[in-house]
Amino acid sequence: MAGEENIRATGVVDGAVEVVLAQPRGFCAGVDRAIDIVERALQIHGSPVYVRHEIVHNKFVVDDLRSKGAIFVKELDEVPAGALVVFSAHGVPQKVQDEARCRGLQVFDATCPLVTKVHVEVAKMRRQGLEVIMIGHAGHPEVEGTLGQSPDGMYLVEDEEDVARLQVNAPDKLAFVTQTTLSVDDASKVAQALRERFPGIQEPKKSDICYATQNRQDAVKLLASRCDLVLVVGSRNSSNSNRLREVAERLNVEAYLIDGAESIDPAWLEGKQTVGITAGASAPELLVQQVVTRIKEMGAVSVRTMDGLVENVSFPLPKGLGRKNADGVHSS
Repeated sequence: MAGEENIRATGVVDGAVEVVLAQPRGFCAGVDRAIDIVERALQIHGSPVYVRHEIVHNKFVVDDLRSKGAIFVKELDEVPAGALVVFSAHGVPQKVQDEARCRGLQVFDATCPLVTKVHVEVAKMRRQGLEVIMIGHAGHPEVEGTLGQSPDGMYLVEDEEDVARLQVNAPDKLAFVTQTTLSVDDASKVAQALRERFPGIQEPKKSDICYATQNRQDAVKLLASRCDLVLVVGSRNSSNSNRLREVAERLNVEAYLIDGAESIDPAWLEGKQTVGITAGASAPELLVQQVVTRIKEMGAVSVRTMDGLVENVSFPLPKGLGRKNADGVHSS
């Protein structure tokens, strides 16, 4: 086809393409806080600052912090005694916190406060003698951190089939919590399956799925209804970014998860009139704007931002990481 030949030859798509940006998109308050913690620690204490696991799941962010002096490690045994270490936004098991204290490590905890809320819920439920079922994805750092808040009495389910197979010790003394970055629709189905199988199961008074995850998924549903193609800026290991792509695909819209502008295949735009762009909660706006620039180079004639929520959530930094005032004292 002539259009295909044009794409291969020039990388420019024939026809007028409109770009629509989702609102909200990109960084959430928890991610902003986590990145700020690492940057402030480097500014105040100097390099190296060790970070257990990726501070957030975005390659660009991690590479940028590494270039500034952050050293990313898998486990605390890679951190020298007495060094400064930052826990990632996803949270850590209780045993990791205990190990850090025993080794005399200086810790700045970048766990998202909304993840900490789930940890507090788990601790309260266990004190009440309840076993806790977590709805989440096996192997995800947030899930491992939450399951690690108790040495026993914890179960993990990913879907309704897991619920059907689940064997618990005390069916009449159960509660459940949820990974904060799940698909709202998927989590709702699993939660309902739990309620049906265990009618007396207790649950948090308010959904554990974070405001940013909810808002971005709602925005993508609206975006997908107006576009032929949806591009989600985010890394492959980002749970919330993957969920955004899935939300669009379930609405029968072609969707791709991309690290940045260099990941765009010009063939995706063939025959498309409206391209929607969003970004996961750990993807910086810089990458979004680079994607917009690339699509404009490929033939887009207009760019507009969808109406949507403007988020004004912010979380305080840990004590000791505020900026210096005029007297050289760090403020919180």
